[in-house]
Amino acid sequence: MLGKQFSFSISSLFLLCLMSFIMPSDNYRVLRQSNFKTGEKFNYKVKFGFIPVGEATVSVNKNLYAINNRPCYRVNVFGRTTGLTDLFHIRNTYRSYIDTLAILPQKFYMSVQENSYRNEENIIFDHANNFATSDDQDTPKKVKVPDNIQDVISGYYYLRTIDFAKMKVGDAVSAKMFFDGQVYEMRVKYNGKTHIKTRFGEINVLKITPILPSNQMFSGENAIRIFVSDDVNHVPIRIEVDFSVGSANMELRQYENLQEDFKWY
Repeated sequence: MLGKQFSFSISSLFLLCLMSFIMPSDNYRVLRQSNFKTGEKFNYKVKFGFIPVGEATVSVNKNLYAINNRPCYRVNVFGRTTGLTDLFHIRNTYRSYIDTLAILPQKFYMSVQENSYRNEENIIFDHANNFATSDDQDTPKKVKVPDNIQDVISGYYYLRTIDFAKMKVGDAVSAKMFFDGQVYEMRVKYNGKTHIKTRFGEINVLKITPILPSNQMFSGENAIRIFVSDDVNHVPIRIEVDFSVGSANMELRQYENLQEDFKWY
């Protein structure tokens, strides 16, 4: 059960060269953002109850990449078990190449290692024709997807661009997400502002709650609570999760190269 629960500057010239490949007929949306940049990196520690069980690193590569003739951020998410729970030997990598101008995925890569289980998958997104093509287990699979489809990583970065100051408590944001061969609707609810204590000091945060369908893994409709920095960055400082068999939390431990420095007090 635990294994399942925890297995969840480039120069301006080069950028201009990448942009020169973009054709007006692509009909991409343009989403301007100042919430994150290349070189950004965060490290989180994960606990189940009071027991340290893992860590996760989220980083944006210092370079940009050309995917589908579009300039992209390369975002890497790596999670692993630690301590006693490393008996599960989880080493999971999720990587998204996110279009810098549209904040949409052009390519997604996943590598899952859990004990003897191994799985890799690459997904290429064709936003002009609304297709996602996967080579999961060496079996190509082409799926029709809606406009502005996200993957699990690009969806998170899209949420960071949302101006929550324009929202009322209880308002929700939604986006379509492609994962595991299917299209899901990602919805999160804004629950207002508060402040929390951390190892760095106190910080003002926004309270965000994913809207979950009824399931047996999580406990209640507010089972996942995300405390996001109330600043330009919109970075998760702490995440609390209530499972049907206990609770877990993930908290920020290290960070570097932010768009704007955190305001601790």
